[in-house]
Order: sequence, then C-alpha cells, then structure tokens
Amino acid sequence: MTWALDLDGVVWLAGQPIPGSAEAVADLRDAGERVVFLTNNSGPVVAAHLKALADVGIPCAAEDITTSAQAAASMVAPGERVAMVGDAGVREALDAGGAVVVEARDHPQSVVVGRTVDLDYSLLADAATAIRRGARFIAANTDPTFPTGPGGAGGPGDGLVPGAGALVAFLATASGRRPEVAGKPHEAMAELVRRRYGRLAVMAGDRPDTDGLFAGLVGAKFGLVLTGVTTRSDLPVNPVPELVADDLASLVRQYLSGRGPAGQETLAREPARATDDPERGPKNG
Repeated sequence: MTWALDLDGVVWLAGQPIPGSAEAVADLRDAGERVVFLTNNSGPVVAAHLKALADVGIPCAAEDITTSAQAAASMVAPGERVAMVGDAGVREALDAGGAVVVEARDHPQSVVVGRTVDLDYSLLADAATAIRRGARFIAANTDPTFPTGPGGAGGPGDGLVPGAGALVAFLATASGRRPEVAGKPHEAMAELVRRRYGRLAVMAGDRPDTDGLFAGLVGAKFGLVLTGVTTRSDLPVNPVPELVADDLASLVRQYLSGRGPAGQETLAREPARATDDPERGPKNG
C-alpha cells in the first residue's frame, strides 16, 4: 500500500522538521508501506526537495516526489512556447517536459504560474497581457496561503504567508481570465500520481481544500494533521477526514494500531467541492 504525504505543514514548517515526522515515515516503511510525497509547492527544484527531506532524516528517491510544477508542465506539449511566473522548480519541470520557455512579451502559447517571492510588476503585467490576448492560463496551484509556522518567539516562520493563489488571483483579475489548475486537488496532479504510483491508500495533509479533495479524487483515505494551515479550532472541516491527528506521528500511530477512524466529532454537514476560483480559499486562509 502507498501513503502520500504533503510536505509543508506535515513534514516541516519553514524548513524546520515537525517533531516525529521522520520517525513516522520510518515506521510506515518498516510496516511495509511505500511513502511518496506530493507537494503544491512549485518553487524548489526536485533536488532541493530531496535535500530538504534528507536534512530532516527522511531519505527519498526522485521518483517518490511529485510537485505541482510537474503537474503544470504535464499540461503543455513538447515544443510549446511557454512563459512562466515562478521559481526554479517551474523552469525545471517545463524544461524536462520539452517546453520552450520564452518571455511573457514574446507571444507565448501558454503562461504557467507558480509561487515565487521574487515579484516583478513588469513580468506580471506582461503575463496578464499575454493571457488577455489568448495565451492559455495554467496555475500550478491556487493555494491562497503557505504555512511557515508561528513567527517571533513562537517559531521560525511568519505564520501564513501568501501562496501561489495570490499571484494567480492577481493575474486572473488583470486578465479577466480564469486559470486551469494543475496541482492538488485537480486532475493533472491526479493523472501523474496514478501513472507513477497506482492507487493511494492514504493522503495525509493539512488542507481539506487540497489534500482532502485530492484524496477523494484518487480514491484514498484522507488523514488530516493539525500542524499546518488547519488547526483544531477550524474543525469540523469538509471533506470529512477518515483520520484526524495533532501531527503526522500521531496519525501514523492511529493507522498502524488498527483503531477506527479518529475525530468523528469533525463530521461536517455538507461535502466540499473542488474549485478553480483563485479567490476562494479555506475559511482560515
């Protein structure tokens, strides 16, 4: 059986390991489970993800990580002229897929947008113009926020910072166009996962609107951890998770102990639905 784990908010926050996460992965592997990693963070190249995992004590092969940048790149054809807004992970995925990366002002056929902290108004303006003139608009993901952990004396991060969805919303507003979305919980990521890993047993993540909906799309159980975007005060959530735990270590212990689904008090009244609306986010985002 295969477990899929989100990274940010599940394994680490702002690059700092969440206590017990490495041990949880080791426990799953010792129990005979395959562990793969699915991330909507399109920014880092694959080697950087692998190094970050190794640095927190989790060895991982390149084939066991799938990113929203790779999902976005899978939506464009080899030889297609593509402009990008994003970091090195987006460029790596486009290059690997055979796309021809061009400037946004050079009449691209598609514009692929991922998360970047290097904002350039001229680039955004050119990308919006290209989209408005008919270039295909592809978003690696529309996560409105990105978890970095508590700031100040409470931890290494700044809480929830703007995610790729904030840039996508900017371009959607400026261009008057809605994006096609690649990452969790959408079909491009699901197709990559089916091709690479087959059926997933569990999708463990911190976001019902991405990880939970993605679990439903690929027929996996949803394991919700409360170390990232979603906290206990946000419960109940949609979609309803089969497992809820304070962290990944507790989630894995629940699973391996053979106990029934935890957190039944989190049952929600209405199911959630996937959306391509870049302005819609979770209630806490």
